Amino acid sequence: MVDLTLLRSFLAVHRTGSFTKAAALLSISQPAVTSQIRNLEQDLGQLLFLRTPRGAVPTESAHELARETGAHLDALEAALVRRKEPLDLSERTISLAGPAEVISVWMLPALADLIREGLRLRVTLGLTDELLDGLQVGLHDLVVATKQPRTAGIVATPLIDEEFSLVGSPEEARRIAPELIDALGPQALDHVPILSYAENLPIVRRYWMTVFQQRPDFSAQVVVPDLRAVLAAVKAGAGVSVLPAYLCAGELERGEIEVLHEPELRPLNTLFLAVRSGAATNGVLSSVHSHLLTKAGLCPLLNA
Repeated sequence: MVDLTLLRSFLAVHRTGSFTKAAALLSISQPAVTSQIRNLEQDLGQLLFLRTPRGAVPTESAHELARETGAHLDALEAALVRRKEPLDLSERTISLAGPAEVISVWMLPALADLIREGLRLRVTLGLTDELLDGLQVGLHDLVVATKQPRTAGIVATPLIDEEFSLVGSPEEARRIAPELIDALGPQALDHVPILSYAENLPIVRRYWMTVFQQRPDFSAQVVVPDLRAVLAAVKAGAGVSVLPAYLCAGELERGEIEVLHEPELRPLNTLFLAVRSGAATNGVLSSVHSHLLTKAGLCPLLNA
């Protein structure tokens, strides 16, 4: 059986990208962390990190191990803390920040049980870069980031994977057969209005480059900075868009919109749960952090 201390050190290195930062986070020496990672690699028979001048680069085996163990170890530590010291969730207000859609559709429902137990939240909606700036200076406690932060003093843990689909109304699906897109590629959509939440087509561009191996050579006909509004417009038949599966799962199940294309590989984007280094080690913030990671690990829709 693997020593949980080794797993704890492994997760610290994986989340900070550095043996030195992990040692500071765990309040142990850097050689001790290095020795623990080496012992874990020997136990597993797998290389977990590439040692480079830029830090510890996780291997694919490390990413898999972090996904499979991270939420469970966090939940275990949080449970032990609560049992040792009963926690009053109302003792401090947590500032949570992230994209409007993820906060609305997943984060707040995931925290509903803690809210009923007394958790106090203040929520800020916005774009990742500005929210991470706010996290660094103490304006926020937790940030859901759409990309992995590379900022000193911030630790980010993979939270959920977004899977993207090209979607349209049922009427649109009848006009654009999947076979047509397979045959013509994006040219099959030349005369269809494209809807996006930003002028630079971030999600649409990711889909086009992953599936069609080319950048979109058009501008969106409608730009609205809220994916829920994009979904509503697609459902009403205004055009097509690329949307995350978690956001439109209900509409797809009810047949209000349809997936227009089934590529061999759908684009994915990992969302990260970011905190200031050392901030999520105890108290209310630790409970919220662990709770969200556990909920993410138990949610098949977001980790399919």
